Amino acid sequence: MFETIKQHNPLTNTVFINKHADLVEQCKRGESKAQYELYKHYSKAMFNVCMRILNHVGEAEDVLQDSFIDAFAKIGDFRQQATFGVWLKQIVVNKAINHLRSRKVELVNIDSFGGEEYDIADYAEDSYSEENTKLEVERLRRAMEQLPEGFRVVLSLYLFEGYDHEEIGNILGISETTSRTQYMRAKKRLLEIVNRQMF
Repeated sequence: MFETIKQHNPLTNTVFINKHADLVEQCKRGESKAQYELYKHYSKAMFNVCMRILNHVGEAEDVLQDSFIDAFAKIGDFRQQATFGVWLKQIVVNKAINHLRSRKVELVNIDSFGGEEYDIADYAEDSYSEENTKLEVERLRRAMEQLPEGFRVVLSLYLFEGYDHEEIGNILGISETTSRTQYMRAKKRLLEIVNRQMF
């Protein structure tokens, strides 16, 4: 049975549950079984992060592996001021963004998209059955894949990874205003794609 530890982060004055603290300590001692257990716990979620940013299975798999190798190599630096998952996700996002930079990703020219603004709520289904929810999730996933890369990255970092626009600006080397504008345009474009899929 894995140990669950409540920890306090004095920097943010929050308490969090660190349910894999024992595995982290074992990894710090170089125990490969503990590394494998952490990999099993986090690999699927981290692969999804990679896919949302990179939109390419092979590249996402490569970045995922590099991220875990890097995390286990640096695990001695992990001070448990957040959960292991939060710490690992920062590594994954940074690796994925660096991989995008190696592709020379460019943000979409926002002036090329004009017209009426949309709201995601405009397309909400009246029925919230599990089957409808699955269909909507799959429709959004397919629509995300069709977004221009710059739009997809900003939207993913903001909506799914929980970064604010200032953080996204720092990660991508753009201004906070540009991040906000890219996000609004990305959301509009996403809804246009979703709307087309409905007919």
